[in-house]
Amino acid sequence: MAADSDTDQHTDAEPGRARVAIKVDIVVIGAGQAGLSSAYHLRKLGLAPDKDFVVFDQSPEPGGAWQFRWPSLTLATANRVHDLPGMRFEEVVDTSASLVKASVAVPQYFAAYERAFDLHVHRPVKVTVACNRGERLRVETDRGAFSARGLINATGTWESPYIPDYPGADRFHGRQLHTRDYRAAEEFSGQHVVVVGGGISAIQLLDEISRVTSTTWVTRREPKFRDEPFTPEVGHAAVALVEDRVRQGLPPGSVVSVTGLPVTPAIQAAQERGALKRLPMFSEITEHGIRWADGSEQRADVILWCTGFRSSLDHLAPLQLRETSGGILMTGRLATQVAKDPRIHLVGYGPSASTIGANRAGGAAARELTSFLEAPVNRGQ
Repeated sequence: MAADSDTDQHTDAEPGRARVAIKVDIVVIGAGQAGLSSAYHLRKLGLAPDKDFVVFDQSPEPGGAWQFRWPSLTLATANRVHDLPGMRFEEVVDTSASLVKASVAVPQYFAAYERAFDLHVHRPVKVTVACNRGERLRVETDRGAFSARGLINATGTWESPYIPDYPGADRFHGRQLHTRDYRAAEEFSGQHVVVVGGGISAIQLLDEISRVTSTTWVTRREPKFRDEPFTPEVGHAAVALVEDRVRQGLPPGSVVSVTGLPVTPAIQAAQERGALKRLPMFSEITEHGIRWADGSEQRADVILWCTGFRSSLDHLAPLQLRETSGGILMTGRLATQVAKDPRIHLVGYGPSASTIGANRAGGAAARELTSFLEAPVNRGQ
């Protein structure tokens, strides 16, 4: 890696021995949609990969979280994958083949994108912690330490599945899984599955599982189905509400809670089968199922928690970015800049969690961070 090195005495290395940290202007953590967009725009600004900025990704291959999605998720059923800047999705993937697996198509596209723009993504590299070192930030990885003037974090949510804590969870004799553990409906054949959650993934998995076995669907709130088309205006309004929350330092909210669930042909078929008979959230988990506050029970073999994810930001904990509300106060044109430390941008967080939002956020973060750092720009590649 063609970068300067720096000796950092603040380290947990052997006593009396300093560790060398490689110096770069900017570290980009994560190479999903948001990270690749950020790296692309840094190159467009004239920064050179492995000299001025470096990109780390902990996944074994290109594709971000898409490479881990369940096999039945196809381009026809996935939320739309928006083009990365400078290269259309259909240039790499045959989008007319709607049954192609998303876990194959998107990684294929991301890999081609990394090659086309020579982004030098380093993988698998796990960032363990980021710390403040005065004028610079120290980024520790399992491949060594780096000293950066700025940081673009694009780690997404896949590594932080959320399962709410319910009484009795530890005594359940069956299996408890999360969305990220799901592979195929057939593995549940002959078992009763409780699907928890009111998001798009919950509906998709409930639809698949209810075709092969019996199911119970529970949600905290009454699901809202949207019959009208999902227009750009609806999307912009939803993103604006999430952006307003992070600009107040509140945890990001769910976009689906604003937009509602689209009524697709698959959802209509599931409704006709009676699979979408929703029940309120249970009050506790028993040894053999679930129990509601009124004492009614449902036996179950599997509880599938489709309860979403949280932002994967544990490695940033030493920077103390969070407010007392649990959120991070964001600023900047597209709410990517951390108010407490303008050297740090979070892309794919809050309003930029969608694929189209991640694209725009990557560009805004690259421009705002290089401007803030007064990093050399337009030096050619």
